Amino acid sequence: MTVTRRFFTIGAAAGLVAGCRAGPGPVIASAASADPGLQVQPNPGYDAWVASFRGRAEAAGISRATLDAAFRGAGFLPGVVERDRNQTEFTRTTEDYLAIVASDEKVARGRAAFAQRRALLAEIEERLGVPAQIVAAIWGVESQFGTRRGDIPVISATSTLAYDGRRGSFFESQLLATLRILERGDTTPARLTGSWAGAMGHTQFIPTTYQSYAVDFRGDGKRDIWSDDPTDALASAAAYLARSGWTRARAWGLEVTVPQGFDAALAGRDKGRAVSEWAAMGVRPAAGGRLPDHGAASVLLPAGPGGPAFMVFSNFNTLLRYNNSENYALGVGHLSDRLAGGGPLRGRFPPDENGLTIEDRKEIQRRLTARGHDTGGADGVLGKKSEAAIRDWQAAQGMAVTGRPSREMLAQLGG
Repeated sequence: MTVTRRFFTIGAAAGLVAGCRAGPGPVIASAASADPGLQVQPNPGYDAWVASFRGRAEAAGISRATLDAAFRGAGFLPGVVERDRNQTEFTRTTEDYLAIVASDEKVARGRAAFAQRRALLAEIEERLGVPAQIVAAIWGVESQFGTRRGDIPVISATSTLAYDGRRGSFFESQLLATLRILERGDTTPARLTGSWAGAMGHTQFIPTTYQSYAVDFRGDGKRDIWSDDPTDALASAAAYLARSGWTRARAWGLEVTVPQGFDAALAGRDKGRAVSEWAAMGVRPAAGGRLPDHGAASVLLPAGPGGPAFMVFSNFNTLLRYNNSENYALGVGHLSDRLAGGGPLRGRFPPDENGLTIEDRKEIQRRLTARGHDTGGADGVLGKKSEAAIRDWQAAQGMAVTGRPSREMLAQLGG
């Protein structure tokens, strides 16, 4: 992950998964109101740290008036420390990741948001050179098209983590950047909210990235990424990509097919070559036609030669500046294609370690739901709710309780 833009890949992934089944509408997720650990609690050590920090902040140019306003009502949030210390190291398969970020529900909701903001996104594209559908896809992945922006006070979150000390210097720099946002007058302490780690707004910028890349697109004197109006936030995401090397009028990539017997050793972002060379090897667009030439290209095989294949260009690497994960960049790229009217992937991922395809897993979820179990939906991604439903069913059948599905289970659940 590029620290200048966001600090927690895992936190972002967790938020994305948690939000993948949210219904349409403008309601903002309210973690702070639901969790006592995200309410301010007394902590003398934190208070002493803040008193010391205020001197450092004033020396760095923050006015006493800004500090007074910022810390009025702010305080120690134990839930933030808990989340920071208990981030689970996990990775999702590319198949699961794409199923989450570009589910039929997400695409339908995203196309509606894209249509609503089409004129704005077109204007951003004209001025900054980043395609409207790419900016919209980042919006979708980062905040569910603005419905999950976070409501935790950023001053409390960053000061708590700076005081805690595990990443103290990093979070103190984020806290100082947050105070400079207030000093400049871009927003107020009450509106300065975000995730537990300080990522803010529609496009989840951390404070230092906001300082460097946020833009005042309408020239009203404020760079407002927190408002229900996403104008500045979407423009800021485009500005970030533009300044990170996005090349105007070039694609991120596309789904391709590789010929039988294709040497998988040729795949990888570090194995770039001319499009003409890939074409000579038999690489073809999955949708048909000829390969577009947007400069040197690489082929990615995230599930091996038997799964979907992608050809990616230099703009794919620019997406990695936003979040240094190939799954993330593929997710943004694929979702952007869907928002622009494209269809699902044509390639099929191979069965998982349980011998099940994503359609098999969806069917298990549907059949469990029909029997009164809460799987959280039928997207083929087996999260905590699906695993709990499987365990409950296995226990009721007198089977070994593993929480893992199987072909036997699919057959026993019936039609």
